[in-house]
Amino acid sequence: MRLRLGLVLVLLAIVLPSAAFAQDALPDLGGRTITIAVENAYPPFNMIDEATNEGVGWDYDTLDEICARLNCVPEYVPTPWDTMLASIALGEFDVAADGITITPERAESVDFSIGYASVDQVLLTKIGEARFDTIAEFVANPDFVIGTQIGTTNYNTATNLVDESRIQAFDQFGIAVQALINGDVDAVIIDSTAGQGYVGENADQVVAMNESIQSDQLGFAFPKGSDLVEPFNAALTSMMDDGTLTQINAKWFAPVLPDLEGRTITIAVENAYPPFNMIDETTNEGIGWDYDTINEICSRINCTPEYVPTSWDTMLASLALGEFDVAADGITITPERAENVDFSMGYISVDQVLLTKIGEDRFASVQEFVDNPELILGTQIGTTNYNTATTLVDESRIQAFDQFGVAVQALINGDVDAVIIDSTAGQGYVGENDDKVIALDDSIQSDFLGFAFPKGSDLVSPFNAALQSMIQDGTLETINSSWFVPANAG
Repeated sequence: MRLRLGLVLVLLAIVLPSAAFAQDALPDLGGRTITIAVENAYPPFNMIDEATNEGVGWDYDTLDEICARLNCVPEYVPTPWDTMLASIALGEFDVAADGITITPERAESVDFSIGYASVDQVLLTKIGEARFDTIAEFVANPDFVIGTQIGTTNYNTATNLVDESRIQAFDQFGIAVQALINGDVDAVIIDSTAGQGYVGENADQVVAMNESIQSDQLGFAFPKGSDLVEPFNAALTSMMDDGTLTQINAKWFAPVLPDLEGRTITIAVENAYPPFNMIDETTNEGIGWDYDTINEICSRINCTPEYVPTSWDTMLASLALGEFDVAADGITITPERAENVDFSMGYISVDQVLLTKIGEDRFASVQEFVDNPELILGTQIGTTNYNTATTLVDESRIQAFDQFGVAVQALINGDVDAVIIDSTAGQGYVGENDDKVIALDDSIQSDFLGFAFPKGSDLVSPFNAALQSMIQDGTLETINSSWFVPANAG
């Protein structure tokens, strides 16, 4: 079965911490003209509209908006890709915009903006391709030739997959895709965003394979030492914060959702971690953010969720062994865990905070708690909260429990003096005990949460595509508002 790959575009309004740039505090460039190198041959980032013969695409809309906020005038200069970054390094243009991958090697010659998107490198194939179904099968057959664009990170990735004798490089991706259609190459390696653009233009002839080869961040490039980097970062951040970048993304990066053909997906949930998952005492059924979100994901990619109550202390180990398809439990994405499991895109960034009893007068901040050696900190064993606790206080001051609900009850009973927990889950426990516990305002650490999968799972990209579509049409925000209501809301 070959699945159409939905765009795995990670909106940085979700996955990157926002910098403190208020729109009314943005720099004023005084009407300065900014020269912008664009290829005009890399849809959906930039291309020529055949009806108007004008440049259009994500780059144009985004840079027009940036200049509207910074009071600058964009001047777009068509530039071939093979000379673009060298020309930027020489100061011939102010900015380069072409879906440019941020790499350490390139950063030696040019400066980059903050990453505005994270995209996967994927293979495009002809519709009906029956000689291979996976990247591994393509790589294993020495007769297959891969096409790409010269001088790109996709070319570099191709050299890691196959011998250079099996790579055919072209000046533009459009030519590579046409070579695929003509049968001159057997696949094309390309960023998923641009690949989606070419699939859209040739929907009856090419398709993207449902595997990610590598994930990269994209950014704008500037000459070394450019005074435009910080203003552009400020404008991009303000566009993330007010939703404008999400709207532009939705216009140009509409995801194509895969069809899992009714496949049953087993999902490990703790049912003891509100508001993510819990048991409704009225119906004795599982409810929470995880249920609403995964039900919606499955409705979009045509799968059937089967929720399996699982204790947290065995959940990730069981998942790594392939006993479940997905784990959903407000799971923090960490490099250590990523050695054993794969993660979805980060769907939310949360703070680790301290819960205390209402009326607590022995400490008013995290630091005051840490400084008092008599105070005991409760948390759940095997969590990132436990790990963070060990960086705050000696382990003799930590009391770990099997579930956070037990830890919160210990706080209420006076058996511990505070509980360290993610702010979202902490909010759930505060809501259940709003006359007894409260969260301190201090943020101890910020983390990203995601769904976990067995290594190499073919569900990661479909789940990311569905999540992305939910971000773009506002569904995820609606679910968030249902479950992550501030504890002090009226």
